Amino acid sequence: MGELISDMFSDTLWIYTAIAGALLGAAFLAWFRDTRMGLWAYSKFDATLDFLVNRWGWTWLQEPDDIWRKRYPRICKKIDELEKRINNIEGK
Repeated sequence: MGELISDMFSDTLWIYTAIAGALLGAAFLAWFRDTRMGLWAYSKFDATLDFLVNRWGWTWLQEPDDIWRKRYPRICKKIDELEKRINNIEGK
C-alpha cells in the first residue's frame, strides 16, 4: 500500500512543481514590473516587437488601435454616451 502511494506521488510530482513554479513566477513578475529594471526590460521588449513589425511587417505582433475599448469597457461606454449627448446638443 505504501509503495502504491509513493508511486502515485512520484507520477504526479511534476504537477505540483509546475503549479509552484507558475505561482512563484507570477509573483516575481508582479513585483518586477514596477521596478526600474522591469520598466527597462519591458520597454526593450516593446522596442524589439516594434522593430520586428517595422522590419518584417509582422502585423500580428501589433495591438489593435481600439484595444483600450476592450480593456476599459465602462470608460468606453461613458465616452460613447457623452459623444452622443454632444452630437444631440450640436444638432448632428
